Amino acid sequence: MTLARKDSIFHIAVVVAALGYFVDIYDLLLFTIVREPSLRDLGIDLSNSAQVLGASAKIINWQMVGLLIGGIFWGMLGDKKGRLSVLFGSIILYSVANFITGFVQTTDQYAYARFVAGLGLAGELGAGITLVSELLPKTKRGVGTSLVAGIGLFGAVFAYFTFHYTQDWRLCYKIGGGLGIGLLLLRVGVAESGMFKDTKDRNVKRGNIFMFFSDRYRFKKYLLAILIGLPTWFVIGILVNYSNRFANAFYGENKIESGRAIMYAYAAIAIGDILVGLVSQYFKSRKKALYLFYGFTILSGIFFFSGFITNDVTMYIACAALGFSTGFWAIFVTMGAEQFGTNLRATAATTIPNMVRGALPLINMMFLDLFQKSWGWTIVQSGITTGVIVMAITLVAAYFTEETFHKDLNYTEE
Repeated sequence: MTLARKDSIFHIAVVVAALGYFVDIYDLLLFTIVREPSLRDLGIDLSNSAQVLGASAKIINWQMVGLLIGGIFWGMLGDKKGRLSVLFGSIILYSVANFITGFVQTTDQYAYARFVAGLGLAGELGAGITLVSELLPKTKRGVGTSLVAGIGLFGAVFAYFTFHYTQDWRLCYKIGGGLGIGLLLLRVGVAESGMFKDTKDRNVKRGNIFMFFSDRYRFKKYLLAILIGLPTWFVIGILVNYSNRFANAFYGENKIESGRAIMYAYAAIAIGDILVGLVSQYFKSRKKALYLFYGFTILSGIFFFSGFITNDVTMYIACAALGFSTGFWAIFVTMGAEQFGTNLRATAATTIPNMVRGALPLINMMFLDLFQKSWGWTIVQSGITTGVIVMAITLVAAYFTEETFHKDLNYTEE
C-alpha cells in the first residue's frame, strides 16, 4: 500500500496526524470564531468593550491553562505508554468536552468546559509530530510534519464556514465532538513508533519531565524551544483575535468579524506551514527557514500598525499577512521534537507547543492588565509594546537554538 511506505511523506501516519490536527484546530479556534455571538447569548453586553474583553480573556485563558497542564500529562504519557495511547485518550477527552460546551449556560461554565477541552486538545499535535518524525527518514521529516500542520490548520477555515452556514455556535461545538469520535476509527490503522518500541524494550527511563530541569544544558534547550514560538500566539491571540477592536482604534466604525479574521489568518498560516517545510528543505536548515518567517512577522506587524489600515478590506489583508508570517508553527514544533532523545521526545513535542499556548494568558496580562488597565495606554500602544517585547525575546532565543535539520533521532537522553 503506497500510503504505508516508510519513505513516503504520504505515510498513513502523516495522513492520520494531519486529519487529527485538522479537528484539533477546529476545536481550538472555535471559541475565537463564535466568541461574540456565544457571549451575547450568555448575557454579555457586546457594546461594553471592557466586559467583552474581560469575558473573552477569562474563557481563552482557562482553555490555554488546560492546554498547558494537558501538555505535561499527555507528553509524559506518550513517552511512558506510547504515542498512540495519547492520540486515543486526548481525542476522547476533547470530544466529550466539546459536547458539554454546546450546553453551557454561563460564562463560568463556558470557561470550565474549555479548560477540559484544552486538557484534551493538548495531546494531539505533539503526539502526531513525534510519531511522524520517528517514522519518516530525516531527509523528509520536515516536509512531513509541515504537511501535518499545513493541512491541519485548515480546520480553522472549516470551523468558520461551519458557523457561517449554521449560525448556531452550540451546534458547532457538538459537530466538533462528533468529528473527534470519527477520528478514533482512523487511528486503528496506525502503527506505533519503532524507536519508542525499542526504547521500551530496553527499559530506558521514559517520560520524566524533571529531566528537563536536572541538566543545565537540557533545560536551556527546552526553554529556548519554547521561546522561539511565542510570536505565533501573540499574533493570533492578540492582533487577530481583537482585530475588530484594533479596527475601531484605527479607523472607527467597522464590520470586522473576529471569526472571519481568524479564518483568513489560518488559511494563510496553513499555506505558510506547508511552504516553510519546503524552504527548510531547500536551505537544509531549520533555523534559516525560521529567520525568514520571523522577518515576515516583523514586516507584517509594521504594516498592521503603520496607519495604512483604513477599512475592513485592508484589515482582513493584514490578518492574512500576519497569519502567513507565523506559518513557522510546523518547523517550531518539529525542532522541539528533534532537540531531545526518544525517551523524552513526546514529552518535549507535546509540552513545548502547549507551553507557548499557555503563555497567552501572560501575554494577555501584559497587553490588557498592565499596559491598558494599570498604565492607561491605548490598545494600539499596548499592542505595539507587547509585540516588540515578544519579538525581541524570540529573536534572542532563536540565535542560541541549535540546528537540527540533519540530526539522527534514534538516541535516548541519559
